[in-house]
Amino acid sequence: MVLRICVSKAKNIDWNGSQLATGIFKLPVEGKVKARRLNLEGDEQADLTVHGGTDKAVYAYPDEQYEYWKTEMPGRDLEWGSFGENLTTSGFDENSICIGDKLKIGTARFVVTQPRMPCFKLGIRLGDPSMVKRFYKSGKWGFYLAVLEEGEIETGDQIIPEGGDGNGVTLADVARCFISPKVDFALLSKVLNSNLAAQMKEQLEYQAARKK
Repeated sequence: MVLRICVSKAKNIDWNGSQLATGIFKLPVEGKVKARRLNLEGDEQADLTVHGGTDKAVYAYPDEQYEYWKTEMPGRDLEWGSFGENLTTSGFDENSICIGDKLKIGTARFVVTQPRMPCFKLGIRLGDPSMVKRFYKSGKWGFYLAVLEEGEIETGDQIIPEGGDGNGVTLADVARCFISPKVDFALLSKVLNSNLAAQMKEQLEYQAARKK
C-alpha cells in the first residue's frame, strides 16, 4: 500500500556558507498525483547526474524500515518522507522485491530498476552527516521505479505485483554486492546480468574491479 506521497520542487538552501540546490525536502500531498515518465507531478530533482531520469523517476521507501531507524536514531521524530522518498510503502522491503518487478499503483504501472545509493544530501535532510555512511552500511536503501505507463496514484492505493523478469535478484542482493568486502562471484555475476539500471551497473563493475 502507498502510505504517503511526497513531492518537492528543487530549491536552494544555505549549506557550508553557500547555496545548494536540492529536492530532498519533500512534503506530503493529498489527492490524485500524476506519475509521468521522469517524475511525479510537482516533484523535481536538482542534480540530474545522480538523481532522476527514466530509471529513477520515483523513489520509494518501505515503512518496514522506519522502526529500524527509530531504534538507530532515538529521540528523532521520523515522519514518513524523512528519507526523501516520493512514496512511503508497506508490504515490501529490500529482501522481498526484485530488480525488474512490475508494480501497478492506481492507473500507473512501474518497474523496479535499482536500490537508492545515498548521497550527502541525506545527511543534510536528517541533520546528521554520519547518516550517509550509516544508511549505506545498513543496506536499507529503498528502491527507484521507472514509469512504464503514466497514470494517477494517490495515498491509500494498493501496490499490485504484476510479475518480474525471472532473475530473482533482490534489492538486498544488489546492496550486498556493494557492501560486502568479499562478495560471492556467483552473486556478483547474477546481479550484473540482471536488468539493474545501467548507471548502477557501471558503478558496481567499477567497484568490483577495484576489489580484485
